[in-house]
Amino acid sequence: MKPVLVTGATGFVGWHVARQMLERGQRVRALVRDPERSAKALAELEGIETVPGDLRDEDSLARAVGGCGTVYHVAADYRLWVPRPEEMYRSNVDGTRSLLAAAQKAGLERCVYTSTVGCIGMRKGELGSEDTPAGLKEMQGPYKRSKFLAEKIALQFAEQGFPVVIVNPTAPVGDHDFRPTPTGKIVVDFLRGAMPAFLDTGLNVVYVGDVAAGHLLACERGRVGERYILGGENLTLQQIFGKLEEVTG
Repeated sequence: MKPVLVTGATGFVGWHVARQMLERGQRVRALVRDPERSAKALAELEGIETVPGDLRDEDSLARAVGGCGTVYHVAADYRLWVPRPEEMYRSNVDGTRSLLAAAQKAGLERCVYTSTVGCIGMRKGELGSEDTPAGLKEMQGPYKRSKFLAEKIALQFAEQGFPVVIVNPTAPVGDHDFRPTPTGKIVVDFLRGAMPAFLDTGLNVVYVGDVAAGHLLACERGRVGERYILGGENLTLQQIFGKLEEVTG
């Protein structure tokens, strides 16, 4: 059985993808920038193999994909604000191109690329779908712009015959949100009483375990070059905080 490479296994969604793969009896290899620092995050994932590497280091990516059959590219620089946006583009855009190129050269059988629902087009008064068009001008901030460009790269590889399937998670919540992510920080700030006010807006919230399961289903059943929204429930921020109040008191 060829191992499955998971990038971002030390992060939130990637950890859950790796866990579900291990529970299925798969051999899982995790790309990690610092094996010693990553050991704590991966301690519960018994049997996982680690390989040092970085999305900005093409040689390390070639070593990481060697002998693998599938790659789940979950890793991303996910920050709402960065002092040097070029660093985010290097990881999210150039890193995606380098990883897919390495996987294609190594003859991998399948790639699942983790995009974001932020790349799905939105029209006022309508629900977005996988087919709703969007352009770079609609992407606000370096994170969304970098993910939009990276998704385009994934689609280009698919058009060239490399079997890439794309998933677009909404706002995952759940356990093992290590940093936490910007979405998780909303929850943490509310529980700490550090959110005196909030905007009249909303999110589509989804349990992170369901997002991980969606990755596996996309690999098994997804069509090459297509993308799939991994979402849950549309909620206003007020509704989200109301649910947190009910759960925690």
